Amino acid sequence: MRVRVVLAVLSVLSALAMTTLATDRREQPNQNGKQAGLELFKQLAGEWEGKEISGHEPMADVHVKYAVTSAGSAVVETLFPGTAHEMVTVIHPDGDDLALTHYCALGNQPHMKAAGVGEGNTVAFKFTGASNLKSEKSPHMHDATYTFVDKDTLKTEWTHYVDGKPGGKVVFELKRKK
Repeated sequence: MRVRVVLAVLSVLSALAMTTLATDRREQPNQNGKQAGLELFKQLAGEWEGKEISGHEPMADVHVKYAVTSAGSAVVETLFPGTAHEMVTVIHPDGDDLALTHYCALGNQPHMKAAGVGEGNTVAFKFTGASNLKSEKSPHMHDATYTFVDKDTLKTEWTHYVDGKPGGKVVFELKRKK
């Protein structure tokens, strides 16, 4: 009789331990897979400044803030903070991929996805849809590529679409503010 009780208790404890391990694994991000891309964005936390180098004259000054939020599961990029042209982009995991939503000054919210970490130090997001976009021919940001040059240098390239095709690029070269 005692053996049965001991075995029953051990079975229950074993089941609880397995459930706890499974829950812990689900709550932990995949650090050895494609989610490592989010770690690149987390390292941007702080203030950045630089220039728009898209070929427009004169080159515009750019100020960007990056903040890690939501218990480390998302990064918020604030472009032109505190100005009338302020825009926010939220980058977060979506399964094994990274996703972003860009809250644009155009009044729409393009959604993009990147297949984890790209080649070397580059993460390329591709358009998957948008909120508040009348049609795909309406002006919107369509693609975004982040190049992590070094720990204090970042290059971002945004492709703008007009009439359903590329209408130009906006390129920013940024340095971490010291």
